[in-house]
Amino acid sequence: MSEEVFRKAAEAINRAPLVVAVTGAGASVESGIPDFRSTGGLWSKYPPAEYATMDAFLDDPDKVWVMFYELGETILAAQPNPGHLALAKLEEFGKLQGIVTQNIDGLHQQAGNTVVIEYHGNVHNLGCSSCFRRRRMDLSFRAHGAPRCECGGYMKPSVVLFGEPIPPKPLMQADTLARTCNAMLIVGTSAQVYPAAGLPYAAKENGAFIIECNVEPTEFTHSITDAFLQGPAGENLPKLAQLVMAR
Repeated sequence: MSEEVFRKAAEAINRAPLVVAVTGAGASVESGIPDFRSTGGLWSKYPPAEYATMDAFLDDPDKVWVMFYELGETILAAQPNPGHLALAKLEEFGKLQGIVTQNIDGLHQQAGNTVVIEYHGNVHNLGCSSCFRRRRMDLSFRAHGAPRCECGGYMKPSVVLFGEPIPPKPLMQADTLARTCNAMLIVGTSAQVYPAAGLPYAAKENGAFIIECNVEPTEFTHSITDAFLQGPAGENLPKLAQLVMAR
């Protein structure tokens, strides 16, 4: 990849009053969290129709919690990678005003970002399906199956399952950022899951410069991307951040 691509991307970020990042599973792969759709990912072991719908949860919470405990174990052991840290540095430097993430791992906040819109929720937070009490993920309940609330209902991670709508607040916040930003950084997402995949198109329609950081080309690459940084986020984002902060 030429240095010119990095220079072009850095210049776009530096001249943009409002910069937003949209991140997906690829942003956390280097932290040890496999892409759910990849070979060996979560969906190859736990078919979504059986484990990742609200109906499946209500039908058999203990069964679905086998997946949630394994997912929680993986995520709770993960640490931010250099890509997460680079995005935090861009915010600290005043060059990144928000992140919209499809990830449920909380690693952006752990890295230091403060404006993070969690499109699909967060596995660290549990909510009761009956009375809406909340508590933190606790793997110690694993031996007892699905954790129960004081009211007798079942606790569920505060994540969006298949067939559920995106909550109105993050949906509106993300759409507003996409339509008002001057530059958008796409990181580790393959443009397959809507409505999140529509955010870069909305940004482009409103004149934003699109920077894409993905290991492989996506539908974005040849349609709306202005600068394609091909490769792992943990390698390319620190390089990009360094160039931005050097100017």
